[in-house]
Amino acid sequence: MRLVLFGPPGAGKGTQAAAVKEKFGIPHISTGAMLREAIAAATPVGVRAKTLVESGSLVPDEMVGEIVAERLARHDARKGFLLDGFPRTLRQAGILDVVLKARREALDAVVKLNLGDEEVVRRLSGRRTCAGCGAPCHVEFSPPKVEGICNACGGELRQRDDDSEATIRRRLTVYREQTEPLAAHYASKGLLREIDGTGPVDDVKARVLAALGGR
Repeated sequence: MRLVLFGPPGAGKGTQAAAVKEKFGIPHISTGAMLREAIAAATPVGVRAKTLVESGSLVPDEMVGEIVAERLARHDARKGFLLDGFPRTLRQAGILDVVLKARREALDAVVKLNLGDEEVVRRLSGRRTCAGCGAPCHVEFSPPKVEGICNACGGELRQRDDDSEATIRRRLTVYREQTEPLAAHYASKGLLREIDGTGPVDDVKARVLAALGGR
């Protein structure tokens, strides 16, 4: 299985990626992890990327494509992979096509998790982290016994800056403008599998695996 997974922030991509990884025995490859591994291994492209990252510059799409090519060449990806976080744009999708063509491979499916904006805001804005021990919780789904206080250590629960409603809605705007067009692109190739991301985690997992079971 050679797969791409995408969806809005808060859609549960990491959770569902773990389920797909376990089911099909393929590596879950995220853009951040690929970049960190390339830099740590001091590969040729990793050395170039390190200079950019340390200077605070963005890593160009073409360089990310090189890092993807390096990662897919590793032994554990020979029977398939799940890409998470790449491609994020139509331009990156074109780069991935070039990488796969050079390997004489093609995608089997592209999974898009769908989640409404208000549910995204509900999920992300409710997250809290303990300032003391770092334990996570959610004001609605796993509320603390005492408001604002960590159940584990009694520390203060805080909201991350990027979990504020205003920031979440800005992230959603970027997603709609830059990433969601991938749906039409991959639908035209007959690869798109759209999954309802609402409801319990196990229900979403069942939908994802059912959508891939016939491949």
